[in-house]
Amino acid sequence: MGEKKEYFTISVYSENNIGLLNRISAIFLKRHVNLLSMTASKSEIDDVYRFIILVKVTETQVKKIVGQIEKQIEVIRAFYHTDSQTIYQETALFKIASDLLFEEPHIQNIIKKSGAIIVTVNKKFFVLSKTGTHMETEALYDALKPFGLLQFVRSGRIAVTKEAMNISEILANFKEE
Repeated sequence: MGEKKEYFTISVYSENNIGLLNRISAIFLKRHVNLLSMTASKSEIDDVYRFIILVKVTETQVKKIVGQIEKQIEVIRAFYHTDSQTIYQETALFKIASDLLFEEPHIQNIIKKSGAIIVTVNKKFFVLSKTGTHMETEALYDALKPFGLLQFVRSGRIAVTKEAMNISEILANFKEE
């Protein structure tokens, strides 16, 4: 029996150059690997950006993917980690008709139990924000869906490793070269 697929968080530290995102996504396309989520932001080092990509593949596949990503000229380093090696979160926003807040008292209980916060309220709608694991944001989605969601959006995964990686030192060395 072949290797088991599991979730991997890939972190890519790079310069922020036009076209890099296309080349990185092409690596996944060539291997027929679906990106479950992708986020990008600045990192702890000036002028270095971090992409966080979530995939479900075998460890052999993720090793090959990370190797190909690191071949991109703007990429400084790329790493992969399992869920047990990372602390990860995502954020979801839920837009719901305001009258439901008063007509359906059960919604208030759902909000309290979920730990979601109310971001804004007006006469027509209110917006909830929930930060947590995918399972937690999905559970709130499932609880609110029967009441009718006006809009829903979920961010990609953001993650840091549980173990120290000395990324600042690795990337600082890059900046000095």
